[in-house]
Amino acid sequence: MIPSLAFKQCDMTHFDVVAAMYARAVKALEETVNYPKWSEEHPSRTYVAESIRRGEQFACFKDDAVLGAVVLSEDPEGRYDLGDWSRSLPDGEFLVVHVLAVDPAFAHCGVGGFLIDQSIALAKSRGYKAIRLDVVPGNTPAVNLYQSRGFTSAGQSELMRNIAYIPMFELYELNF
Repeated sequence: MIPSLAFKQCDMTHFDVVAAMYARAVKALEETVNYPKWSEEHPSRTYVAESIRRGEQFACFKDDAVLGAVVLSEDPEGRYDLGDWSRSLPDGEFLVVHVLAVDPAFAHCGVGGFLIDQSIALAKSRGYKAIRLDVVPGNTPAVNLYQSRGFTSAGQSELMRNIAYIPMFELYELNF
């Protein structure tokens, strides 16, 4: 674990460093195993800017460097009502994790776990009853990270996102 990490809600002054971190992560995935099937189109610079404007973009900082980032939103960006959740919760009572990424230079240093731990703490402090997320099937590193933090499977679902090359998603939840 890297000492002295900070978890911050991003504003537009962070845009370039956060977008650049996502670009480095996408490049590394494309050069190795692209578990989440990301591309320049997602997570795009536009997605990052919109997430910042909505107050949903968070990042792990060491001084001024962004070591990783995550979007935390009430919007599942798809049909989460189709999931096999252990608790029936209406929208607004759970927080959704999107596009969690770690800068490749800091892979396997605890940044992903730090981001999830901070996301859980934020969700609890804001009174959410659960955190939910979806993973592309076969994204073993993500599944291992989430399960190590107590997330459990809620099955697979289509989510109706109209992404032809990802027809199904694995769903995970952590209830409080």
